[in-house]
Amino acid sequence: MDTTTYPLPTSCVVAVYKSPKDYQAFRISPGDSNRLALVFGPTVANMSLTYCVEIFDVGGKTPPNRHQVAVEMFFVLKGEGLATCDGKTVAIRAGDSILVPPNGVHVVENTGPTRLYTLCIMVPNEDFAELIRSGTPVELDDEDLAVLGRYDDPRSVALA
Repeated sequence: MDTTTYPLPTSCVVAVYKSPKDYQAFRISPGDSNRLALVFGPTVANMSLTYCVEIFDVGGKTPPNRHQVAVEMFFVLKGEGLATCDGKTVAIRAGDSILVPPNGVHVVENTGPTRLYTLCIMVPNEDFAELIRSGTPVELDDEDLAVLGRYDDPRSVALA
């Protein structure tokens, strides 16, 4: 057990709290089959990262893309699909994690019968949050809020 003692901070740092109703969602390009619900970006986090939930419609996928210096991480919240990086493909489902190194050309695709939801974190930001915000704003529907709010029944969102 670590018994290291840490000095008390001399300033008060207040954590930033958001709930799913606070998330802003965007479709980067009008024809995209995925949406991104931005949770934290560099302005709010005061550091170079992007934290979002990527929502893939049935049959939806990202365009092939890569990042010069950023590492992108995905955690599958719900659904199933395929993740491809540099020509290697693996099946993914809820509970799986993916780490894409810098310069890895990658695609995430929903191959399941329902929407695919992934938690996505990119460090450093590499203008990802700005790209997301430059897209078209979209609303999160009851199904999205049920997944993001950890409700099993979308109708319970209205009761919360």
